[in-house]
Amino acid sequence: MQSMDAGLLKKCFIAGAKNLEANKEYINELNVFPVPDGDTGTNMTMTIMSAAKAVADTEDGDMEAVCKAISSGSLRGARGNSGVILSQLLRGFCKVVREQETIDAAVLSQAFQRASETAYKAVMKPKEGTILTVAKAMADKIMELAPETEELEELLSLTVAYGDETLARTPEMLPVLKEAGVVDSGGQGLMTAMKGALAVLKGEEVDLCLEEGGSHPAAGALTQDRKLSTDDIKFGYCTEFIVNLEKPLSEEDLQDFKAFLESIGDSIVCVADEDMVKVHVHTNHPGQAFEKGLTYGSLSRMKVDNMREEHEEKLIKDASRIAAMEKLRQDQEKPEPERTRQEHKKYGFITVCAGKGLAEIFQGLGASYVIEGGQTMNPSTEDMLEAVEMVNADNVFILPNNKNIILAAEQAASLMKDTRIFVVPTKTIPQGITALINYNEAASPEENLEAMTESLSTVSSGQVTYAVRNTSVDGKEIREGDIMGIGDKGILAVGQILNQTTEEMLGKMVTEDSELITVYRGEDIKEADAEALCQDLRKAFPACEVELQDGGQPVYYYILSVE
Repeated sequence: MQSMDAGLLKKCFIAGAKNLEANKEYINELNVFPVPDGDTGTNMTMTIMSAAKAVADTEDGDMEAVCKAISSGSLRGARGNSGVILSQLLRGFCKVVREQETIDAAVLSQAFQRASETAYKAVMKPKEGTILTVAKAMADKIMELAPETEELEELLSLTVAYGDETLARTPEMLPVLKEAGVVDSGGQGLMTAMKGALAVLKGEEVDLCLEEGGSHPAAGALTQDRKLSTDDIKFGYCTEFIVNLEKPLSEEDLQDFKAFLESIGDSIVCVADEDMVKVHVHTNHPGQAFEKGLTYGSLSRMKVDNMREEHEEKLIKDASRIAAMEKLRQDQEKPEPERTRQEHKKYGFITVCAGKGLAEIFQGLGASYVIEGGQTMNPSTEDMLEAVEMVNADNVFILPNNKNIILAAEQAASLMKDTRIFVVPTKTIPQGITALINYNEAASPEENLEAMTESLSTVSSGQVTYAVRNTSVDGKEIREGDIMGIGDKGILAVGQILNQTTEEMLGKMVTEDSELITVYRGEDIKEADAEALCQDLRKAFPACEVELQDGGQPVYYYILSVE
């Protein structure tokens, strides 16, 4: 096969979307921070499924219609940074192919190149070791191969294989990935979609049916699916270890080591530097992996987990988290008949938060429209465009209150033609509150954007939650179930006692200039317990006033600000 038509492109795209959907929970678990809201897989799935549903309704022979559905559907459905970047990759790809009747090797290579370029331009400060790196690697590889490889299955197979190699190297490019022992989750999502598309070219039997609501399984259904899949685990032992090298590995030795691991298992991460090799493999023979490692040096940090035994334990621990996240999704998707377009005004404010108390706080500060979402559910570009329409103002300020929502807000701003949208880059709830407080009605929109943005540096934010897996982050060893205090730039405290860990985190946030500590209690915290915490904080930080607010947020026991 040396070319594909619109019908085949349509099948490849839907298959890629379905494969991403089927593996989203695994991708979620690659989150560097072990918080109970790993959502890269969910965000990418909801982004691509938004487009897949539009693609399914197009005529097979209409390349322009297929490309328009892919581009528009993914742009408007984009959620989270990973979803926005994925939508930009698809947008760039479609710019090249939409005017073609068929896609051959030359067109495909140009489309990959444009996809990578478009995505890089969409990110203000692109980082290597991410989905962008994986996309660019495949774009460069296909450009190299296309002149000599006309057969599309072979061309894409080689390109995808190189994408996998690059993905395996992402821990070497981003130290935080290496420390956590994971590959980039966005890159993994991209490769998962690519492999779904490739399966169609290989002639494999692929289910292309898009079931309504398939990307939002109920908690019970998800639990049942996981139980059913337990017996299908091909390799039962998650095996990790470090080889302390006697001498640096040659590239040939490293490839030989990887080939051996592939012969006894899957889910392989094998990365090396001059002194050591870090290994992760799912296998039925951990001893064989250890023996092979010993041929290169001594072993340390050896760890073997029986995945079948841990499966049921994980389901029990995850049940409340899955149910809470699903409830939030369902609440967000409920029709809101009471929402009507507001009276026209000069200025409007849209803010994002989860929790009735937080929503009331923002509304009290002048927010025109509150989008329910945040850590556990990133709103889409479409959600923000609809909110802008409802606010009905000449100038609209959007406060994302989460670093993973900023790109989607900026994408909404670029798509809106009749309204001036100003995105204040708030990364936390306390930053959003501070920004709104610093709005000056007498100033111009540009002056307000500058002032509100500058005000973000006057507040420090902290969030307290629990760890969902064992890992190492920011030099801290974290065990599943530990309490974590997370600051603006990383994890500040880890412990087993909630109030003690919260106080330890605040100890690293409060300075001699600090005057006010505000505590927003989550939905799982009783008011009396929150009051007791505040009493402890007043004793620990006597120079600061301590205020308690009912936030009602899920997932996070407390959100705190220090000003």
